[in-house]
Amino acid sequence: MRQAAVSRNTLETQIAVTLNLDGSGHSRFQTGVPFLEHMLDQVARHGLIDLDIAAVGDLHIDAHHTVEDIGITLGQAFARAIGDKKGIRRYGHAYVPLDEALSRVVIDLSGRPGLVYNVEYSRAAIGQFDVDLFSEFFHGFVNHAMVTLHIDNLRGVNAHHQAETIFKAFGRALRMAVEVDERMAGATPSTKGTLTA
Repeated sequence: MRQAAVSRNTLETQIAVTLNLDGSGHSRFQTGVPFLEHMLDQVARHGLIDLDIAAVGDLHIDAHHTVEDIGITLGQAFARAIGDKKGIRRYGHAYVPLDEALSRVVIDLSGRPGLVYNVEYSRAAIGQFDVDLFSEFFHGFVNHAMVTLHIDNLRGVNAHHQAETIFKAFGRALRMAVEVDERMAGATPSTKGTLTA
């Protein structure tokens, strides 16, 4: 089973992430950031990833450190769980609509971190959540998961819908990329023979 448990402790946050890439979409969160939890639940359910995240952060300042560090720790756990990447599809993509909103996410488990993030939210906050923090989350994830990730919100006027389509598509793209391809017969899907750099 492709599983990992990672903890990250700093003066700003204490984060613990457990994930199972071959799960059933079960999730449990205790982060103090409810809207982020709602989005991460989309990743778990649509990615069929079991995901348990506990976080204690300096929320009395704002949610920035907590959200970014959850992205970092989730990326570290993902990198550990995916292992040598032999036999996987490597690439994943998804288009997801929600009413008027539509987003596209494309991922490459390349071993090289990179994020292209084209999202213009219709407002600066969803409830108490600052939408700028989503970029920080995804930067933290790609830099530590060592993946290339393209995120495009193609349309949308409701910021909640925009965010939800992004995270659902992210889960779906992850699910495709980590899937074992029987035709690969355990080979590394790269002409270099490695996906570690």
